[in-house]
Amino acid sequence: SCLSCSSVHSSLLRLWSRCMSTTHQPPPPPASNDPPEPPAKRVKPSTESPSPAPDSSAMGPRRAYIAPSVLSSDFARLADECQRMLEAGADWLHLDVMDGHFVPNLTFGAPVVAALRPHNKGFFDCHLMVSDPHKWVDEFAQAGVNQFTFHIEAAGSTAEALEIAKDIKAKGMQAGIVLKPKTSIDDVLPVIDSGLIDTLLVMTVEPGFGGQKFMEDMMDKVKTARAKYPSLTIEVDGGLTVDTTKIAAAAGANAIVAGTAIFKADDPEAVIKEMRQSVEELSK
Repeated sequence: SCLSCSSVHSSLLRLWSRCMSTTHQPPPPPASNDPPEPPAKRVKPSTESPSPAPDSSAMGPRRAYIAPSVLSSDFARLADECQRMLEAGADWLHLDVMDGHFVPNLTFGAPVVAALRPHNKGFFDCHLMVSDPHKWVDEFAQAGVNQFTFHIEAAGSTAEALEIAKDIKAKGMQAGIVLKPKTSIDDVLPVIDSGLIDTLLVMTVEPGFGGQKFMEDMMDKVKTARAKYPSLTIEVDGGLTVDTTKIAAAAGANAIVAGTAIFKADDPEAVIKEMRQSVEELSK
């Protein structure tokens, strides 16, 4: 019938309309022709060396080490005496070992140092006045010595001095080298130049006995060493008082060994403080 034809025609029109709506959607926008954003720029590491650290010696006073010599202590109360010095502000404890051969006096050996070590946490600065220092390196290392200082005269040659210094360092101690008043500073320079030496000890009396007069002419050695080695610890030993410490510090010494002037003082703390102040103000 005509009604049926009309219904079919209407249905076909609706179907055609739906098809057109799905097949003729507007095309998607074209892809952008702009170039892609470049990746974040990487900062190239600098190949320049960092600025060197400033020289610490130019930043303030030179470090002072005040080392009371236990030869001036009451040996019957050695542990207590050493502790008394540390409480008074001492930086090191100076232990003089003499064999009665290299020098005419006789003091103590490694067993005394080993007995003292458990009772004391101080820095043991051991000065060996012995004929064969190399022989004693092991024993004093085991005794707990922090710095082993030997005589260039006892070593006998630069080569042997270097071997001793190497052994000292290998045993975990600091190495010091010392010269008598009559020995030229030139005799120790090759050893110091090796880089193995931590401390140069300049004797300002003849080694072997305490209480001698300070030899001011030894300051030429201190001045020579300080000019050549600005950062080296330079120690002086013999006749040091509050007054002579000023002379030594002005020459360039920064480690002071003093016996009677500290141990026998009414106020050891005040003496140590004044000596330290002299080093910090005058040492160059």
